[in-house]
Amino acid sequence: MYKLFFRLVFKRMDPEQAHYAAFRWIRLAARIPVLRTFVAAALAPRYKELRTEALGLRMHGPFGLAAGFDKNAVAIDGMAMLGFDHIEIGTVTGEPQPGNPKKRLFRLVADRALINRMGFNNEGSAAVASRLAARNPVFRTTVGVNIGKTKVVPEAEAAADYVRSTEALAAHADYLVVNVSSPNTPGLRNLQATESLRPLLTAVREAADRTVTTRRVPLLVKIAPDLADEDVDAVADLAVELGLDGIIATNTTIARAGLGLKSGPELLGETGGLSGAPLKERSLEVLSRLYARVGDRITLVGVGGIENAEDAWQRILAGATLVQGYSAFIYEGPFYARAIHKGLAARLATSPYATLAEAVGAETRKKAAL
Repeated sequence: MYKLFFRLVFKRMDPEQAHYAAFRWIRLAARIPVLRTFVAAALAPRYKELRTEALGLRMHGPFGLAAGFDKNAVAIDGMAMLGFDHIEIGTVTGEPQPGNPKKRLFRLVADRALINRMGFNNEGSAAVASRLAARNPVFRTTVGVNIGKTKVVPEAEAAADYVRSTEALAAHADYLVVNVSSPNTPGLRNLQATESLRPLLTAVREAADRTVTTRRVPLLVKIAPDLADEDVDAVADLAVELGLDGIIATNTTIARAGLGLKSGPELLGETGGLSGAPLKERSLEVLSRLYARVGDRITLVGVGGIENAEDAWQRILAGATLVQGYSAFIYEGPFYARAIHKGLAARLATSPYATLAEAVGAETRKKAAL
């Protein structure tokens, strides 16, 4: 039914407007007690065998919503109602900003992909922090907060901008993510170089510890799939050196590998970050490389091209404790998380692993032993 609805309605709408329309419906459903109870029962069944401990947090399962969908923390309960085990909001910047000029979001339906150059459009750290502080949760879920650089802030002042967001948001975050990998903010990806990344992460860690003294807020960094392998290794080594809690692999790509001409040359020429199915192979490669480098010393989160339970299972076997999706949600609809949970439970039951934790990294370890 959703796929029919997508073809007849969403496909005919501007992608960004369709996003906001779907967002409004999700938020509305979450506000109506009877409806949200019914939807959650249908779409968010719990599998005890999928219960996951990561980043010092207990979650219903390993599958969450990637950053970018709920930039301003307005639909956390709605997304939990749809079955996501953790919700990563953002990217949030120190200052509010409108993002890049429209049109800035494009569907490549035949390739099951998206291109976006949204440009961190969000209400800013103060507004989002205020909303999180006032939130009265309906569903128990894990909330991650993804922070990025304000566009007008010079690269030399990036650390101070991230610190500002950290001071506003850390108290409201179950975990915090430093995003240095979006291709849509000029100069942002330069911060992935270890000489820039080390002082940035150190400053954010210190700010989080100053701001929140009653607990340690887990800190992760999100990296691009376009990093060279040696740079992936360097970020992995730095994360271990700094005692980082995790790495998210990966953000969108500026490459266009894996795209056919099915979606039309006018779309293939659009600038911005590519997400969805074409990102699957490289994202998995980066994840496997990271796990081979860091093992179980830090938590890895796999994201990029996760369309179904098999994709999620392969990320877990490669080394991901947590997995995230976004683009496939647009194409698969409200049963997306439910299908992944059901499929993961089935795969675990027929696997040689007693628990999901045992499966994490099993294939990467096996390859290393050959």
